[in-house]
Amino acid sequence: MSFVKTRRNVSFVFKGLVVAAAFGALTACSEEKKAEAPEVVRPVKVTEVAAADNGRKLQYSGSVKARTEMNLGFRVAGKITERLVDVGERVRPGDVLAKLDAVDYQLAVRRAEADLSSAQKQVEISGLARRRAETLAEKSISSQSQFEQAQLANDQAISQRESAQSALDQARNQVAYTELKSDQNGIVTAVSADIGQVVASGTPVLSVAVEGSKEVQIAVPEMDVAQFKPGKTVKARFWSATDLVLDGKVREVAGSADAQSRTFAVRVSLPDDPRVLLGMTATIEAGEDNAVATYAVPLAALSKKDGQSVVWIVDRGKGTVSSRAVKVADFSDDGVRVAEGIAKGDLVVSAGTQFMKEDMKVKLPEAIASRFGSVSSLTTASLAP
Repeated sequence: MSFVKTRRNVSFVFKGLVVAAAFGALTACSEEKKAEAPEVVRPVKVTEVAAADNGRKLQYSGSVKARTEMNLGFRVAGKITERLVDVGERVRPGDVLAKLDAVDYQLAVRRAEADLSSAQKQVEISGLARRRAETLAEKSISSQSQFEQAQLANDQAISQRESAQSALDQARNQVAYTELKSDQNGIVTAVSADIGQVVASGTPVLSVAVEGSKEVQIAVPEMDVAQFKPGKTVKARFWSATDLVLDGKVREVAGSADAQSRTFAVRVSLPDDPRVLLGMTATIEAGEDNAVATYAVPLAALSKKDGQSVVWIVDRGKGTVSSRAVKVADFSDDGVRVAEGIAKGDLVVSAGTQFMKEDMKVKLPEAIASRFGSVSSLTTASLAP
């Protein structure tokens, strides 16, 4: 019986030694695998920061106009009988552009001439009467009052003659006004009335763009009109000539908005250039005043750390990432504009920032890793997992 107990004790001890040995072997294997486990290197998508952007660009399209454009009309009413120019023709001072039917005005001249002739005769008659009354008064044949009445009648006749002369001059002017003449060198840009049409005095018939300075007129909404102040230098580009870029200056800003479009008319003066023609379509480009230089990064590159906006910067030499606090200026269609915290050439992690840790090893996309910085602005490349 003691022999059986002894055998059972030996068996129990042997099993314990086997379990302990197995456990020790497993622990050694686990530690060996842990020691041999490679460090995790996470592939990342990055963006290389481009040069600073000096603020929002304001671009508005308009058309080239003459600085002075005249709407010409007759100074008298009547029926148009002739139009001597067409759109696009050049005119000079004194050129007749259109004519009215002048028959009625010529009749008025004849009537004024007759009235003047009658008034002249009346002056002669009253003059004879005055001299006769003066002679009789000197001889005491007639009274002094009769002489004074004759003198007043002569003065009245003279006044009537002057009035008739003025009426004749006015009638002749009316005849002259039946011819519409140019008083400036220019180009006819529009025809508003034609032969056979009866127009009132002052009704626009032709439009003439005066030769000289040219301008571009644009319509600017109220949110940007403060950026266009008289004297500000802007760029003018033209759709028909992509290589033509001129420096213009804001000459005039409308004091009130248009009632329908709610925009402000802004006129930009252009330097003399024979390639700029009236009616050409132009684009005016202007920068914001007091704009702060900013760097554009994708929206996904922005993250938060300790309540502060940060981006993760890749150290090209070490292949690690680190956070950097940034100051966000504003948001745009292509991402975020950062005012402080990054510089041109920085590699910014543009995706998966929630997985980033300080000094984490990362693997750059092959296109970037092979050239280190040859990626263009805001271009991203990713490495397949």
